[in-house]
Amino acid sequence: MLISCYDNDYMSDDSRLFDHEIKEFIRLFDNDSLRAVRAVHAYAHTKRQQPAQKASASAGPVVVDLQDVKKTYKIGRERIAALDGVSLQIRQGEFVALTGTSGSGKSTLLQMIGGLDKPSEGIVMVDGFDLKKMRDGKLSKFRNQTIGFVFQFFYLQPFLRIRTNLEVPGMFARTKRSVRRNDIQRLAQAVGLDDRLGHLPRELSGGQMQRAAIARALLNQPKILLADEPTGNLDSVNSDAIINLFESIRRDFGTTIVIVTHDAAIAARADREIRLKDGVVI
Repeated sequence: MLISCYDNDYMSDDSRLFDHEIKEFIRLFDNDSLRAVRAVHAYAHTKRQQPAQKASASAGPVVVDLQDVKKTYKIGRERIAALDGVSLQIRQGEFVALTGTSGSGKSTLLQMIGGLDKPSEGIVMVDGFDLKKMRDGKLSKFRNQTIGFVFQFFYLQPFLRIRTNLEVPGMFARTKRSVRRNDIQRLAQAVGLDDRLGHLPRELSGGQMQRAAIARALLNQPKILLADEPTGNLDSVNSDAIINLFESIRRDFGTTIVIVTHDAAIAARADREIRLKDGVVI
């Protein structure tokens, strides 16, 4: 049975069987979880990276450069401008908060940076790549090597233990099991979950589940970590702990962090706040 195979630390070396197991693994997910895992799949790395030294936020090179970016959606006969001429730069090692009311364009902007969507007009340069000009294959490779994503909802699979939940991106990236397991142990220790790897998600608190989700996003060591309301389902104590963790990630790995938040206290802890209203930076 597939679940027991994964949960009992099993992985076939036969490529065709591996592909079959992955397909069955996905089939068991509900629709929301399937979307989350497909996004995790898109971000899986194909090469290993060494942790970087913390960069000076003010002196580091520009890693995100948006120039007059517009994004328009058509709903029926109506056209909605989610972004209406956004220009901004984010430097390597920065911790940036995107704020604004619901519908201001924060999540759309995050999707542009992550290569999940393309602009209707304008230029989106991330880590030296013009994302609008990239075909699907190259765009997927860019995401694989550059981006990590943390969701508001944890999307941990309830029937899998934390160790296996963290392992999912490495499975899709076909990283060697020994490498995956070493990285999982290291990350679990970094986020304070090394004694919870054998637990099921229901046996963890909300804060612990979000830390597990962050560790999963970091498994393939992305250069840029994008977080969409990562503390939205947590109380103030756990929210503070998660932001402390983001600060540690930035300090220890030099990771650029861009976080969407409604929380003014969280935004105040970022290096810089970028406020949006009606699709424009204010």
